[in-house]
Amino acid sequence: MKKLNQFMSFDWTAFAKDKRFLCIGGGEWVDYATKEHRGTKIEVVIAADNTEYRHAEGEVVSNRFEKLAIKVSDDIDIPVDQHVIPTGVVAKVYGDYRNQLSVTATGLTVIPKKG
Repeated sequence: MKKLNQFMSFDWTAFAKDKRFLCIGGGEWVDYATKEHRGTKIEVVIAADNTEYRHAEGEVVSNRFEKLAIKVSDDIDIPVDQHVIPTGVVAKVYGDYRNQLSVTATGLTVIPKKG
């Protein structure tokens, strides 16, 4: 069957609820097809994952230390090792095994370090 993907949705709010994202880098976001500048791509790592996943008994599931690229249409600069919270997120699952995540956001909130 074709175009089934357009009927699937991803609940970013539930996914991100018990996670902490740290900036590990960034760069220009360029449209793959047109090669036009679209904004900034911020690379983050999931530094903490306290999500309760459904899993088989005895199985341990965590996305801790997994990396994500968050695409933002603004030109922004976020220092490495900053805790960030993406806002206005649209996320889509893709890939042969449905294990990849495309994330675009309207912005990123930087949470200041304590102390």
